[in-house]
Amino acid sequence: MAGPWAEDAFRHEAGGHRWQRVSPGDKRGRVHTSTVTVAVLPEPTAMQLTVNPGDLSWAFSRGSGPGGQNRNKTETAVDLTHLPTGLVVHCESERSQGQNKLNALAMLRARLWSAQVEAEHATRGAARRAQLGSGARGDKSWTVRTQDDVVTHHASGQKFRLREYLEGDYEVLR
Repeated sequence: MAGPWAEDAFRHEAGGHRWQRVSPGDKRGRVHTSTVTVAVLPEPTAMQLTVNPGDLSWAFSRGSGPGGQNRNKTETAVDLTHLPTGLVVHCESERSQGQNKLNALAMLRARLWSAQVEAEHATRGAARRAQLGSGARGDKSWTVRTQDDVVTHHASGQKFRLREYLEGDYEVLR
């Protein structure tokens, strides 16, 4: 389910679920228990990356390597530092300083974007791990027993009919 009400509808579903059923292939009628973990997370949003020109420090130098007299007397190499993060980008691939400035700014934006995406993934992963727990049998929030048509919410102690649970026609009171 997606949309503005999805998190509200599934807020009680996060955590471990114990599912007990009698397998149709088991001739002795034994109860088989499975464990399922569920995480309810907000959808990631598209990130906007704007670089404040006041946060940039530009330094220019002569390029290194072959190139003859022009290389030795013009400052075409660019060192760009993003002051808030301390990220430094060096560019000397082009013959003109202007082109190297554009390339350095593009490389800096790409690295900042990558760092921002990485941080969002880490935050999202931590939230997911916190909701899932270990997945062990004792770490459960729901128990679904298909043979009895009973679903138990362990945090509140409420019991529901299996049909209500599967159709979403129940309300957990806390």
